[in-house]
Amino acid sequence: MAGSGGFPDAPSRLAAVVERQRGEIARLRAERDADAVIAMAAGVLIERGGASPAEAARQLSEMAAAADLPLDEMALAVLHQEPTHGEPPREPPPLTLAGTVATVPAVAAVLPSADGAELVGVLAEHVRARFAATAVAVWLLEPDGALEMLGQSGLAGIEASRWHRVPPQFDCAEQRAAAGADDLWQPGRAIIALRDRAGIVLGVLETWWGEPPAESGPRLAAELTDVAAGFAEVLLARLAGGPASALPLAPSVFGLLDEIAGSVLVARPVRDVNGKIADFAIVHLSPGYADPAGRTAAELTGLSLLEAYPAAASVTGDGLFARAMRVLDSGTAEYVPGELAAPLSGELADGADAIPVADLRAAPCYDGVVFTWREHGVPARLASLIRDATRLGRMGAWEENLLTSAVYWTDTAFAVFGLDPALAAPIPLELLHSFVIAADRSLVRRLRESVLERREPATAVFRIVRPDDTAGVLRQIRIFAEPVLAGASVVAVRGAFQDVSAHYHTQVALAATRVQLADSEQRAAEEHLLAVRLQRAIMPPDPEPVRAAGVDVAVRYRPAEPGHLVAGDWYDALLLPSGDVFLVVGDITGHGIDAVTGMIGARNALRGLVATGAGPAELLRHLNYTASYLGDGIAGTVVCGMYDPDTRVLRWARAGHLPPVLVRAGEADLLPLPDGVLLGLDPDAEYEEARLQLQPGDSLLLFTDGLIERREASISDALGDLAAAAVPAGPDAAAHADQILASAASDTGDDACLVAVRIL
Repeated sequence: MAGSGGFPDAPSRLAAVVERQRGEIARLRAERDADAVIAMAAGVLIERGGASPAEAARQLSEMAAAADLPLDEMALAVLHQEPTHGEPPREPPPLTLAGTVATVPAVAAVLPSADGAELVGVLAEHVRARFAATAVAVWLLEPDGALEMLGQSGLAGIEASRWHRVPPQFDCAEQRAAAGADDLWQPGRAIIALRDRAGIVLGVLETWWGEPPAESGPRLAAELTDVAAGFAEVLLARLAGGPASALPLAPSVFGLLDEIAGSVLVARPVRDVNGKIADFAIVHLSPGYADPAGRTAAELTGLSLLEAYPAAASVTGDGLFARAMRVLDSGTAEYVPGELAAPLSGELADGADAIPVADLRAAPCYDGVVFTWREHGVPARLASLIRDATRLGRMGAWEENLLTSAVYWTDTAFAVFGLDPALAAPIPLELLHSFVIAADRSLVRRLRESVLERREPATAVFRIVRPDDTAGVLRQIRIFAEPVLAGASVVAVRGAFQDVSAHYHTQVALAATRVQLADSEQRAAEEHLLAVRLQRAIMPPDPEPVRAAGVDVAVRYRPAEPGHLVAGDWYDALLLPSGDVFLVVGDITGHGIDAVTGMIGARNALRGLVATGAGPAELLRHLNYTASYLGDGIAGTVVCGMYDPDTRVLRWARAGHLPPVLVRAGEADLLPLPDGVLLGLDPDAEYEEARLQLQPGDSLLLFTDGLIERREASISDALGDLAAAAVPAGPDAAAHADQILASAASDTGDDACLVAVRIL
């Protein structure tokens, strides 16, 4: 391949690049000056009115919109306006339809330093003030199709936790909007897809109202849609680290490209006044980008293709610029195999300190071009890791040398665990069990024994809580491992990690069934029948109410619909020798034999522990320890209470369970939740105990989530519907329980337990 000197168009093209750089420098200087004026004006508003930086930025934006002035001109007007002594600062004019996009500068004012939650907080403040909304949430669309919550304001803690991540298989209005369906407009909420200028979905904005807003209909839809579009532009700038106009693709697409190839360069065309392509803007470089000239990705950030690689300025030949022009013109990808890498590197790096690259690919990608390659001569060990990762699942790969104790992880392996490769070290297989929840540590130990002692490949699925996940959501991680043998000795272990949280109950279970259970239908039927019999043996369908001094208790159990596996729901209502009444409702995760046997173990363990005289919090602490170390993978939720008929005081605690409902004087309320994580997560967890003074006529409802969960409703809405259905309470506990069971509208096909307590 020839250099730029062999083509007469190259000098003029490079001269145009230099001229464009001069114009860009002038534009940046002007923007810097304007930003300084805006910042000073915001400072004046802060000093005069005592506003926060975010409030000052919003006020300045709203004032500019109301006056129909550019933001920098309004800033100059504020700086030249002397305040009248003794006159209080005036409120900014109300935001009108033409000013709804003023939320963009308000959010942009905190853009450089804000995280996702703060950005959404500024947006929510604007939406609440303008549209009288009660809650706002924003989700980002992930590469695997899941919706990950960027931030929220106004949602309850349980609600935010349950909707932190919405898997792609979950059929809900938010996922339908992300998949391209029309925006949803209802009296109580609105769901709007956040799109870039090319129409690619970035995420979803959802707004709730306690009551229908005063202004509704087309005007409300138009204004809220404008706000969503403005926030999408700001969101693009935040995700790209630069102007939104420099980002042609959704960030999720970049993440997918980075997973497929180690070195990725994405560029979009830059056109002159005549519409002809003059250059290509580099809009994305992968974390593992290998520059043929030996530069880092940070050194190339902000450069165009010709600025980064001036030796490839010709529109003919085989340089990057020429290939990009051909790919856009023909719509056909180009490929240069590894053995032709050295001439290509000379073209890119102009023969100085060139790093040879191999397997160059150039392909059209929306309105731009994507280039991928790898460094020529990658060490055999890394190449082997890449091949193994591809064969075992194309996920994060790892290798451990047992002779030298050296451990190697790919960057994607660190990402699976939520670790930073620059700060964290790879985890040896011997210590891996320390990073999983207590209930799953035996699985990791058995996998290590299978690989090292029996010298057999093995797989396992364990659960972790990633250090970068502040919500504490459990992640399902699948590990593949196989031994590397030298004769009869294991000298190394290699494998891959895969985050299967979103697909665990579908793809993993289905693959395991196809491989290991050829006769799955017959065995599943037998297991279901046995589980039903076990469950009915310990919980009769129509138990007699438990009577105690001054207490009327009714318990109800509703099995899943026909054809569904039974679950691990259970209840207990015991009159203790002391005269106290012990109340329990629990739900062990899973279905079938494992869930039922786990439920039996937990129920019997708690019955034995209550004989010690310990309080509810102490009982749950012992039960959690048993589940973590002795329960063979038990995980679930429990709420239990101890009621003293003499004082009418209920002491209660919970382990990740939904709140009980108190019905008093014709009103129903959810009890405030004491602290307590679910069983099996942390063997050293402590549980908080709450006290409730009950009164004659009070009714208390304890239940499992299968009673209220619905696919199309949030958990907060479902709890609100249950509270509404609990009033009036009925003549006695049995009638009250039957009334609630008849009105419960769950559609998830899960078992349900209910304990109704009436204080006489």
